[in-house]
Amino acid sequence: MPREARDAEPAPRRTGRSARSARGAEDGEVRATRTGGHTVSVARAMRTAASQLAELLGRAPESVSGIRRTEEGWEAEVEVVEVERIPETSSVMASYRVLLDTDGELIGYERTRRYTRAEVDRRPS
Repeated sequence: MPREARDAEPAPRRTGRSARSARGAEDGEVRATRTGGHTVSVARAMRTAASQLAELLGRAPESVSGIRRTEEGWEAEVEVVEVERIPETSSVMASYRVLLDTDGELIGYERTRRYTRAEVDRRPS
C-alpha cells in the first residue's frame, strides 16, 4: 500500500441523508413543500410577522400570541401597545391578525381587538 493511502484520513461515511436533512432544516431556513412551493419555519414566520407589523405601525410588538399555517402561508396574532399609560395596567393594547405568504412576506394585516393590558379574557362556562 502506498504511504499516501496509509496516512490519509478516511473519507466521511455516506448514509444517503446528510446530517442537516436528518435534523431537518435549521431554524429560519426556507423549506420546500410537497407542492414545490416554499415555506419558512414557524420561528421565522413569528419573527417576520412581528418585525413587518412593527415597520408598518411604527410600534414594537409586545408578543406573538398565536401562529398557524394556512394554505396561503401563515396567520399570526400579534399584540401591540397602542397607547402607553401609567400605570401600565391601563395601557391600551391591540391584537393584529398578520397574514404572510409561503415565502414569509406580509400580504395583509388587520386589527381584531383593542383592550386594556389589565383585561382578562373571559371564557364562556
